[in-house]
Amino acid sequence: MATLKTSNARDGEKTDLASLIAMARAQGAGENALPVETWNPEYCGEMDMVIRRDGSWWHEGTRITRAPLIKLFSSILRKDEDGHHYLVTPVEKIQITVECAAFQAIRVDVENSGNDQRLFFTTNMDEVVEAGPDRPLRVETDPKTLEPTPLIGVRGRLEAMLVRPVFYELVEHAVEVETPDGIQLGVYGGGEFFPLGPAGIHEV
Repeated sequence: MATLKTSNARDGEKTDLASLIAMARAQGAGENALPVETWNPEYCGEMDMVIRRDGSWWHEGTRITRAPLIKLFSSILRKDEDGHHYLVTPVEKIQITVECAAFQAIRVDVENSGNDQRLFFTTNMDEVVEAGPDRPLRVETDPKTLEPTPLIGVRGRLEAMLVRPVFYELVEHAVEVETPDGIQLGVYGGGEFFPLGPAGIHEV
C-alpha cells in the first residue's frame, strides 16, 4: 500500500491505506453516524484520494469500486472551515481532494406543496436528508455558462450535488417568488424558500 505524503506528519510516522481502513473500522465507521465534528486530531498530511464530480472515488489513479469501502471512508469524512475535506479519526486527520461535492443526491421525494412542502433527498451513500434550515439547498451558477450546480447540505459542512434528473424533477416543483433582488424561481422545503439560481436567471 502506498503511504501518505508526510511532510506534516507527526514524528515521521506514516499511515498507509490499510492502516487508515483499520482505524476507521475501529471507530465503527460505516455503521452509524460518528461524531467526526467533535474530533480534534493532528494533521497528518495528504493522501492521493479524489472524489470526482461524478461521485466516484479514486486512490492513486485507481477507481475504488467496493461500495462498503467507500461507505467506510464517507463515514469519517469531514469538511473544515478552510474549505478542504479530510478523513478523520480521533488521532488522524488526512486531507483528500473533492472536485465538487462529497456526495451525490440521486433521488428526491416531495411531500405536500406550497409553504408546507417537504423535500427529502437520498444520497449515493443511502443517507436521506430533508432540506430545511439545518440542511439548506443552494445552487451555484457559473457566471459564464450559466450552468447550475445544485447542492444540498448533508452533515456538518458536507454537501451532495443533485444529479441532473433530480434537479430537473425539483424544477417541476418550483414557483416564482418576489424577493428584494427581484423575481426568483425556487422551491419551498422545511418552511424555507430556496432559490434555484440568481434572480431572473430562469428568464434568460
